[in-house]
Amino acid sequence: MKSVPLNAFGRSVNGRAEVKKLRDAGRIPATIYGRQTKPENLELVGREMTDLINHSLSENILVDLDVNAKKRLALVQEVQHHPLSGKVLHVDFHEVAENELVTVMVPVETTGEAVGVKTGGGVLEHIVFKLKVRALPKNLPEQILIDVSDLQVGKSIHLGDVKAPEGVEIIGKKSTTVVAVAMPKTEVEAVPAEGATSAAGDVEMTKEKKEDGSAAPAAKAGDKAAAGKADAKAAPAKDAKAAPAKK
Repeated sequence: MKSVPLNAFGRSVNGRAEVKKLRDAGRIPATIYGRQTKPENLELVGREMTDLINHSLSENILVDLDVNAKKRLALVQEVQHHPLSGKVLHVDFHEVAENELVTVMVPVETTGEAVGVKTGGGVLEHIVFKLKVRALPKNLPEQILIDVSDLQVGKSIHLGDVKAPEGVEIIGKKSTTVVAVAMPKTEVEAVPAEGATSAAGDVEMTKEKKEDGSAAPAAKAGDKAAAGKADAKAAPAKDAKAAPAKK
């Protein structure tokens, strides 16, 4: 990793209101943590720091800080962004030495199209997105690329399979899965339990029977009433006299 020159200036303001004025003036507050010295407050030119971040593959940036005409080699340790605008709010640097190993987290990117995805209908699962590495500052990679072109369905690449750049040690369990190709999960259509359909059918049939059964007695009762009326009209009263015959 090549170091990038960056100007920095000593900062005396610390209060929230003063720091806000600093940001409004186009400056970014920063802090550098020394190897054997106390933390020192700095301020950066906002445009320079923002451009540096935007043109880097990751926020692991090695910088040659020019602090009041004094050179200090440092790594960007943390960048705080505004949650909505993404604007850089604060930067932490960690001072390093050229001849001392440092440990950082490096992003992992994949390259190529897995054959298991291209022809096997599989899905590429990217499981680990950052790897812990140890190296001299100048040997630190901005990112680690993993070629997945030969990855078949059901196969995976583990940490022990990842080839580290020269002078870089990857730290972690060798069995950790970094990327894999799996078959896509399919939704299984719900199948009704045995007897559920017949039970529903029995309910419908019972309902129909009840409806038919309630209608039939009503009709019979109506028929009896009608028949009774007809009989009443046809039969003469018990004590009624017979009508005289017409002459």
